[in-house]
Formats: sequence, structure tokens, C-alpha cells
Amino acid sequence: MNRYAQQTPPKWWSPKLNPFWIRLWRPLRRRRQIAEQQLMEIEVRGLEQVREPLAAGCGLMINANHSGHADAHIMYHAADEIGTPFYFMTAWQVFSQQGWIGQQILRWHGCFSVDREGSDMKAFRQATDILQNEPEPLVIFPEGEVYHLNERITPFREGAATVALSAAKRAKRDVLVVPCAIKYQYLADPRPKLLELMDRLESQIFWRPQPNLPLFERIYRFAEGAMALKELEHLGHTSSGPLPERIAALADHVLGKLEASYQLENEGRTVPERVKELRRHAMERRENCDGDVAARQQCEHDLDDLFLVVQLFSYPGDYVNERPTIERMAETLDKFEEDVLGVYSAGIRGQRKATVCFGEPIPAEPSRDRKHAAHNLTQQVEQSVQRLLDGIEIPAGRFGEGT
Repeated sequence: MNRYAQQTPPKWWSPKLNPFWIRLWRPLRRRRQIAEQQLMEIEVRGLEQVREPLAAGCGLMINANHSGHADAHIMYHAADEIGTPFYFMTAWQVFSQQGWIGQQILRWHGCFSVDREGSDMKAFRQATDILQNEPEPLVIFPEGEVYHLNERITPFREGAATVALSAAKRAKRDVLVVPCAIKYQYLADPRPKLLELMDRLESQIFWRPQPNLPLFERIYRFAEGAMALKELEHLGHTSSGPLPERIAALADHVLGKLEASYQLENEGRTVPERVKELRRHAMERRENCDGDVAARQQCEHDLDDLFLVVQLFSYPGDYVNERPTIERMAETLDKFEEDVLGVYSAGIRGQRKATVCFGEPIPAEPSRDRKHAAHNLTQQVEQSVQRLLDGIEIPAGRFGEGT
């Protein structure tokens, strides 16, 4: 996964959506889409699910899965076909990595920043205002991270649903949530580059590469080895049992230790919710260290451990074994490249196609059950996106998977 700055955002970036600049930059976006992401083809399905409510004057929030770094390219290609630009809620770290010109380009493309680890009221108010008043849709990726899981949803955070429901309370028009699925597939055989990467990964943990074994078997052998190293580091011993259970147990151990240190209760929350709360406390404690080098270093260690938990959470443990397609093996190796080799963004192994599918809009309606309204809407959208993903079929066995 991508390592990103964990601190208080230096500022907030507002959107400056500009259709002229969006049209002007369209050829460059297409060139970058091909040159940098090797996305040779993008198929868009369900355009009417966005066009019809827009024509009716509704406020639209699009919730899409976030499985790859080219998702923004795909969404803007869809926007071009629909005939309207989109707004995007964007992690503030994306802005901070750009120079002034890059930041302006993001803003002209409808992006505004959000602090995912805090209560960002500026971003919240901006998002609700768009849904209540603007003719263009707002895109939010509720997973919150790029998990490299092309065919399986990681539980959505409830923030997007909270925004939609809050906007609907005072809106003078209907507010709808449009589920959206994005799925990638390879057009050219990526196996030569995947095998080369597998050799590098095995060498990284001082193993002799095993080219005689099937790739999916090498992936699981490597995962077991890397997991054992982390268990030794944090538990003092290796564990036995199925890989998904070991992943969950290690993540819970690290979180439990940190929650005890910060005197926080678990309260049955999800892993992302626990991580978010702990990150907030760790960053606050770090900011109040007042020159205490040891205390500041401990906060940095705590934040590193929380990043490990997010990495662990991104591995279901059975993803390749369930269906050892070339896409699933490639995604898992992409994650290894980022997490083990420390590459900021995984390389692209071959020419690809993406399919984006919009589903039936879901009304964001105020509910009497206010306590569970955001949770219920989140579940409804998440399940709809998973169904859309399941409906995008990728032919199996195209490149001799399993070899």
C-alpha cells in the first residue's frame, strides 16, 4: 500500500471545477492513461443510471470501489461519455505531493481535499453543498484506500453515507447514491514480468527463487514466510492455522496493544475505525511532545504499527486461492511490491482494459432510525457495488493461470 504523510493537513484545497480546462486537458489525460497506466480500453456500462437522474435535477453521489491507481482516469473517461464533469473528494496527501500548478489542475478537475483521519468539516460542508446545489455528481471512494482487490469489496466507511443523508435532510431536490464498480483485466500476458517480480520478492527474504513451482503456490509460500517474520517481530513466535485467521489475529494484537497504551476501548468497531481513532490520538500526542525526542519517536513507531495493520487488513488471505486468475495473482504481487519492496506505486505489467459499471441509484432518505441510518445505507451501497463487480466477467485461463 502507499505510504502517505500522517499529520495535520497544511491547508484545505477547495474545488474550482472548470469545464473549459477539463475539455482542454482531455487529450493529455488519454495519453497519460495509455502511457502511464497501459489502459488501452475503457468500457462504460449503465450510463443511463447517471444521465437520467441528472436530467431530473437530482443531486448525485457516485460511490465506487477503489482497487487501482488508475481509477480517476476511468471515472473521468466515464464522465466524458456521460457528458458532465465530476467532483472528487480527494485525500489531502494527493494535493500535498503536487506543486502549485498540479494543485490547480486537480482543483479545475473538481477535486477538493479531505483529511481522512480527522473530522474535516470543510470537506463535509463542501460535499453536502455539491449534493444540494450543484448539477454535477460527486465521486467518493468509500473504501478510503487503494486495496488492489479487483473483485472483492473491502468494507466501505460510513462517511460517504453520512454526507449523503446530511445533504438530503435540507436539500430541495432528491439526493441519490449511484453504486459504481470498476474492474481491470489484462489484455496482454503479464506473466513474464510477474515471474521476474516473484524472483525479486523471494530473494528479498533470502530465499532461493523457485521457478519450478506454479506461481500461485509461490505467492502463498511467500505470504506464509513474510507473515512468520511479522509474527516473530510482534508476537515473539510464529503461529499456525489458516492464513486469514493469522492475519486477523496479528492485526488485532497490534491494535489491542496500542489501544491499551492510549487508553481506548474497542467497542466492537471495525479495523479501519480502530485505526482511524488510534492515528488521531497518536498524531495529537506527537504534536504535543514539546521536544521530547523519545516520546516523539514512540509516536512514530505507533503510526508505523498502524500502517502495518492497514497493510494486513488489505490481505484477505484467501483471495488467490479462491480463484487463481492472472488478475488476482497480479494484484497480490502488486501489493507485495509496495509492502515488501517499498515501491510507492506498483508497476504495470501489461496492457489492460477497464470496465466501469453504474448501478441503480439508491435514495438517500432521512430515516427514523437515525443511529443506524448511515450504516444501513453504507451496507446497501456496498452490496450493490459487489453485485456489479460480480456481473463483470473476465474470461479465465487466457494466459495459462496457475503456471
